[in-house]
Amino acid sequence: MAKPEKRRRALQVVEGRGDRAQCEGVAAAVLDWYDRHRRELPWRAPAGARADPYQVWLSEIMLQQTTVATVGPYFLRFLERWPTVADLASAELDEVLHAWQGLGYYARARNLHKCAQAVVAVHGGDFPDNEAALRRLPGVGAYTAAAVAAIAFDQPAAVMDGNIERVVARLFAVDEPLPTAKPALRERVAEITPTVRPGDFAQAMMDLGATICTPRRPRCMACPLSDRCVARAAGLAEELPRRTAKAERPTRRGIAFWVERPDGAILLRRREEHGLLGGMMEIPSTDWIEGETPDPLAAAPVEAEWRRLPGKVRHTFTHFHLELGIVAGRAAPDAPAPAASRWVPIDGLGDHALPTVMKKVVRLAVKAAAAGGDALP
Repeated sequence: MAKPEKRRRALQVVEGRGDRAQCEGVAAAVLDWYDRHRRELPWRAPAGARADPYQVWLSEIMLQQTTVATVGPYFLRFLERWPTVADLASAELDEVLHAWQGLGYYARARNLHKCAQAVVAVHGGDFPDNEAALRRLPGVGAYTAAAVAAIAFDQPAAVMDGNIERVVARLFAVDEPLPTAKPALRERVAEITPTVRPGDFAQAMMDLGATICTPRRPRCMACPLSDRCVARAAGLAEELPRRTAKAERPTRRGIAFWVERPDGAILLRRREEHGLLGGMMEIPSTDWIEGETPDPLAAAPVEAEWRRLPGKVRHTFTHFHLELGIVAGRAAPDAPAPAASRWVPIDGLGDHALPTVMKKVVRLAVKAAAAGGDALP
């Protein structure tokens, strides 16, 4: 087919002038490719088998903003420990948070636990089979609801993750930058999603974006949609999808308190349930603010003689950079733990759900405390 004719045919689809047969042609080409090239993943049911809704949901929550390679071992460990949604619902939140360490974005773990409890309490341990009911579960947004509905229940839901977003932006040459282009892209996904094998189609599009239609150097010659892709015909494949420039992350600062009793126990504090790192254990600290470092003595969790330890902990969250200085102090042998806090043997810190930034604090504090530090006035 001549290049102008390929471009005309593709534009018929992108401009909405193509008939249903053209959209079905996209689905058929993708499904045919998937039947030959599907990835084998721990949470993916064998070809022709019905997917387990619990495993689909668990994997989709884990995969948010996390790579497939990273998620695989976590998924298998969760399944071994909590084989069913009822098992997960009956677990203690601290157990779930501890098992989640390393996946980041801990609000997902809290909502995972809440969702499991809701499925058991409200739905008798069975996930609802439609998007509307799934959306009412804690932590289940539009994408996860669509993915579970399509993959686990074969509902023709429009599933759009980052990989599918990229494939569709190129297929239809959507020039509008993300994230404002998302509604238009979702409409396109809905147009090409088939009523037959919608779950396989969603997974096929994910695989296509992950292995063929990659962010850089897409393998267009191996793509089942190459003769339909407007971006390829126009030489724009590597330029799409466009993205709005991100604002520069601000830097926040704070002071962490490394408090030790004479018996070697360390003071830990549980963060508030809501907000960043909600419900997790931490080395107590001041508020994290932009501008000058807070006065540490104004927020000290217990009375002690404090000394400033050398070095700083640096960590980057989604929306800001963080710098934490550390002050160390020794509390009285009978010092009570403040509210939401507890004394923990130093060799037992690993038994608690400490986020990565707090593990950095522990490592620096242990190393620096031996070297001493400057006494605070």
